[in-house]
Amino acid sequence: MKVVSCQWSRVSKSVYWTALGASLFGLCFSASAQQRKKVPRIGYLSGAKSDVQAARREVFRQALRELGYVEGKNITFEYRSAEGEFDRLPALAAELVRLKVDIIVTAGASATRRAKEATSTIPIVMSSDNDPVGAGFVISLARPGGNITGLSSLSPELSGKRLELLKEIIPILSRVAVLGSSTQPGNAQALKEIELAAKAFGVKVRYLDVLSPKDIETAFRTATDGRVEAIVLVGSGVINSQRKQIAELAVKSGLPVMSNQREFVEAGGLMSYGVNQNDQDRRAAIYVDKILKGTKPADLPVEQPKKFEFIVNLKTAKQIGLTIPPNVLARADRVIR
Repeated sequence: MKVVSCQWSRVSKSVYWTALGASLFGLCFSASAQQRKKVPRIGYLSGAKSDVQAARREVFRQALRELGYVEGKNITFEYRSAEGEFDRLPALAAELVRLKVDIIVTAGASATRRAKEATSTIPIVMSSDNDPVGAGFVISLARPGGNITGLSSLSPELSGKRLELLKEIIPILSRVAVLGSSTQPGNAQALKEIELAAKAFGVKVRYLDVLSPKDIETAFRTATDGRVEAIVLVGSGVINSQRKQIAELAVKSGLPVMSNQREFVEAGGLMSYGVNQNDQDRRAAIYVDKILKGTKPADLPVEQPKKFEFIVNLKTAKQIGLTIPPNVLARADRVIR
């Protein structure tokens, strides 16, 4: 009986070690598979052309690198751009959802709207939206309340200030055209702000709707035929994608144009007043980092900009025969000569 018992003991030990080895191998394999799956995938959705967005994407990627995320090692990206054809955004947003990205970063309100329609569960980080509350993206800035958070550009509230700067440069200003896209979230509020400022300054406002690139030349013809003395741009994907064309048409028409983006001035436009978009994109990376580390979008308040830039292009001013008063130039954060 003892011998039998001994044999069973040896068999039991053999089975035990075999099972233990298989179990440990399985655990190691499982852990390795889980580790591979943990590399987060970030979707980046934009309506603008890739060459227009290239600088913004690089700023965003660099900010993530500074936070310890190395592309191809512990983070991957899926970039989707509508290349200026904004009706492609719904399909691109749906594609990112099918890819099961961990976060969708949006470069503008049009992209945010389509991402919101595509998913209510994947976190969405706005890199810059002009009026996220008014657009219905979040319940409030302090308590977003859903899967969307990020940064606001406060663009509608600044629209009146842009008209004020134009009035300082052109004291006799009496007629202004506003170029914007009625389909852009937040633009209705921006127009209201401009109209309030215009009423205070005794300026008449004419709104010209730009829904596609082909509308831009028509808008400029209408503006010049209507004898407007300046143009205020209300940011939209279409307008932002065509800033070089707008800058060239402004010079050709001899019209001062005020934008909300510094890139417009760098492309040859006259002036801009608004947030520093590079700062916004860097801050968006911080939101991505926090969400990847477990914070829910609903618990991350939408951040408002703390600093605004006023940029003037003196070369363009000279081309259209406009003199910028010294007191206005003195307030500029940057002057292109």
